[in-house]
Amino acid sequence: MGSIQATRGTRDILPDEIGYWQRIEAIARDILARSAYQEIRTPIFEQTDLFERGIGEATDVVGKEMYTFTDRGDRSITLRPEGTAGVVRSYIEHGMHALGGVQRLWYTGAMFRYERPQAGRQRQFHQLGVEVLGSGDVRADAEVIAIASDILQSIGLKDLTLQLNSIGDADDRQRYRAALVDFLTPFKDKLDPDSQTRLTRNPLRILDSKDQNTQAILENAPSILDHLSPESQTRFEKVRSLLQDLGISCNINSRLVRGLDYYTHTVFEIQSDHLGAQATVCAGGRYDGLVSQLGGAETPAVGWAMGLERLVILLQQLDQTKSSAIDFYVVSRGEKPEAHALKLTQSLRREGFKVELDLSGSAFGKQFKRADRSGAAACLILGDSEAETETVQIKWLKSGEQSAIAQADLLNNLDELRQQISEAKA
Repeated sequence: MGSIQATRGTRDILPDEIGYWQRIEAIARDILARSAYQEIRTPIFEQTDLFERGIGEATDVVGKEMYTFTDRGDRSITLRPEGTAGVVRSYIEHGMHALGGVQRLWYTGAMFRYERPQAGRQRQFHQLGVEVLGSGDVRADAEVIAIASDILQSIGLKDLTLQLNSIGDADDRQRYRAALVDFLTPFKDKLDPDSQTRLTRNPLRILDSKDQNTQAILENAPSILDHLSPESQTRFEKVRSLLQDLGISCNINSRLVRGLDYYTHTVFEIQSDHLGAQATVCAGGRYDGLVSQLGGAETPAVGWAMGLERLVILLQQLDQTKSSAIDFYVVSRGEKPEAHALKLTQSLRREGFKVELDLSGSAFGKQFKRADRSGAAACLILGDSEAETETVQIKWLKSGEQSAIAQADLLNNLDELRQQISEAKA
């Protein structure tokens, strides 16, 4: 019988990679906490109707990519393909609008879409997202974009571009839809098969086509920015002005429409020059009609989601994650030295040091080799003589310097010890 492997489109996140994930999550948590955003955790699966109504049945996500099944109660259940619909469902279900004011929420977790796996795109993937519910103020649009920019810059990413557009309100889109259909209909036979289908079902999605022939036809297509009402145009200009005031530059991309039906007005993507076809690392926009569409009161809202796998790829390329190297690697041999080693290890851990205790019981030579491979700043050595005298040998692995010190003195001079560790890692 063969071994069982991870399902296609899923992958294990192994220990040598986890430091990148933890760095992203820690930075995001800190920035979001300082921005008064509160974490929310919603179920991984929901009723299928939530996504059909929220995302839109004519979208690729609902039509082609959802993991949907019938449970034992004969209910149609779907693994969440994105995070916004679940957050909005929770917002309505728990009466969060009654709390008053603006609800600033954030989430992180696994999402699921049946897509062709490739670098930065898996069938199980992870997102970090924010949702601001209860504010139609253009400052909310600028705020979420600014927070995304702060997170990405704090992580250490460079060469990022903000793509910005407005798709207006429902009336604006209806006018533009008619103009786009009129333009594309004479070219219908030259469009790619997906775009031919979208021409009658969801023509704005044709703007997202990756087919070169379709993109060539779209070169002369009308722009949605020319079909915005004066109110929508003014709103878009205010968003651009606020971003400029914050020092955030952007490219106006009139073809940017996003793949989910719930968006209104502001839509945006933040893209990297280092990811090839999967260039988008953060995307979102305003969705003023979604809460009422899912049964709640009229509630303006705006948000975004980041793809964590893509951020990790960029960090690995830049090697920007902070070192997770341990401070001490502890080696010992013999019953009494091993007991002393365990006690010393735990004492150092309680003081905030990263310490790995060798549990092999093998010869000192083999333990020393593992210490060298560990990347630790120093090796602590306990043999029979050290156990008898309650001392420890400390060997700084980069310089090779070694000296004996009383175990009590080691623990009584923690500030000096931290300074030595810092210098050894520099």
